[in-house]
Amino acid sequence: MNTFSAYVFRQALGPLLAILGALAAIAILTQGLNQLDIIVTNRRAGLAFAWVVVLALPQLISLILPMAVFIAVVYALNRMQSDSEIAVMYGAGVSRQRIARPIIQLAVLAALVHLAINVVIQPASFTERREVLYDLRTDIASSLIEEGAFTYPTEDLTLYARERGGSGELRDVLINDARQDLPITYTARAGAIVTIEGRPAMVLRDGQVQRQTEDGAVDVLDFDRYVLQMGATLEEPELFFLKPSDRSLYDLFFPDKTAHYDQDNVDEFLAEGHARLATPLLNIAMAFIALAGVLLGEFQRGGYGRRIIIASVIALVVRLLSVGLQSAATDEPSLNALQYALPIIVILIASAMLTGKSPRKKRHSVGPSVLAGEAA
Repeated sequence: MNTFSAYVFRQALGPLLAILGALAAIAILTQGLNQLDIIVTNRRAGLAFAWVVVLALPQLISLILPMAVFIAVVYALNRMQSDSEIAVMYGAGVSRQRIARPIIQLAVLAALVHLAINVVIQPASFTERREVLYDLRTDIASSLIEEGAFTYPTEDLTLYARERGGSGELRDVLINDARQDLPITYTARAGAIVTIEGRPAMVLRDGQVQRQTEDGAVDVLDFDRYVLQMGATLEEPELFFLKPSDRSLYDLFFPDKTAHYDQDNVDEFLAEGHARLATPLLNIAMAFIALAGVLLGEFQRGGYGRRIIIASVIALVVRLLSVGLQSAATDEPSLNALQYALPIIVILIASAMLTGKSPRKKRHSVGPSVLAGEAA
């Protein structure tokens, strides 16, 4: 890459990184608000929030990268047009294609990064993110038991803890178990929820068991340590299924046909898999739309607002069409081919427009040499 190409490349790269960072920050805030219930109720709130946000970044970048490329290219070229840099380049004999070359190189680089995110990084991060959220939601001590409040994990079972200490310890615990014919009340100075042989249990220390007898009396038993099995009482969390966004490319194209969930979502998996391969092409298509929107047409001292608005509308329509095609392909797999055709058609049309007659050649056709010939 020579000095000229490197200069144009840097002019677009800087805004791309800035826009990508700003859009990612907004998306991160949205993700954080979506998980606010888990973050607030979990004792590991700070670490949980940070890790969930980091794991969500690959998909967020994948969603906003094509539009970020478009905005960055439009901004860079419009600034260069406004500063008459492109006019000077034309005057120095630089063609429109040469100006577009470093922009296209940046778009191809963005497409490769986008492809790597879609194929490798996003499935790994989303699988880990889903497991983290799954663990947080099934952390009984954090999600079911609230300090100073009665909670009801299931019918006929009531739990209360005055406060929650470090390492998940519960203090001043009260449990009323009315699942049997005769209710049982447990009180303890401290307790903790643990997992024994894969099932949740409450380990109580320094407490009493109060059991009502058939004749109406109450039996009281003091204990130093008591283990109350709770595996059959708490509602089981929903089965852990990997959604299409969590799966690798191989699992999307070759799902497990023996699993009922996979059998019912084969078309959705195919649409997601083809979208991961096709959407990186949108980065190149968006760059071509921006190039055509700014470089085509005559120099205008008043700016290029009208052309930029038209190009922006076209870019937005193309992006929405790509999302719509993926959604439609979940019901009609034959539409998957259109996910590739859409960006390719846009690239071919914009490329044909850019390779047309350049402003520099047009100026030469009506330049001094022509005028001199007419005067003779």
